[in-house]
Amino acid sequence: MTVPTLLRRSLLGAGLAAPILAVRPVFAQTQTAPQTDPENTLFLELKDGRVTIQLLPELAPRHVERIKLLTRRGFYDNTPFHRVIEGFMAQGGDPTGTGTGGSDLPNLPAEFTPPGRARFLRGTCGMARTSAPNTANSQFFIMFAPAPNLDGQYTIWGRVVAGMEAVDKIKRGQGPSGMVPQPPDRIRAMRVAADAR
Repeated sequence: MTVPTLLRRSLLGAGLAAPILAVRPVFAQTQTAPQTDPENTLFLELKDGRVTIQLLPELAPRHVERIKLLTRRGFYDNTPFHRVIEGFMAQGGDPTGTGTGGSDLPNLPAEFTPPGRARFLRGTCGMARTSAPNTANSQFFIMFAPAPNLDGQYTIWGRVVAGMEAVDKIKRGQGPSGMVPQPPDRIRAMRVAADAR
């Protein structure tokens, strides 16, 4: 059994929003960012630099719209990365920092991508949820490494196209749950590229 499988089981067993995601096989990690649509690009400002995320509305239109709506409200600004597991993922988007918080909006229905179309790869972004499929709200995660055993189970909404080195420097958590001790690293700001000045 792989480490991500054990971690996922322990997180789900604790009733926590375990992060899982995928990306289409054609999405290779590149040294330079491809041409992007500003309306479907996010800038995530971290302590170690800017991360550019390409949104994937063709995979998860409702989740992409939710991420953009919350971003434009400033919801993600100063929120912590509360769960960060070495070799697996970094999870944030909970203003309470407990792993149980979210926005005031209703939960979203799942938009899972079949494994033949998308996979969990380094840099893939997805929505966290509880063990129930239709419970994604505001929490999201970014993968540090591939996790093929998790394909097709959580909603994929984006992928890092530049700045993954800043994600790699996010403060790690402790124990099987990966909860980050105080003070956690925080999202300094998140913006839709079309709105950035």
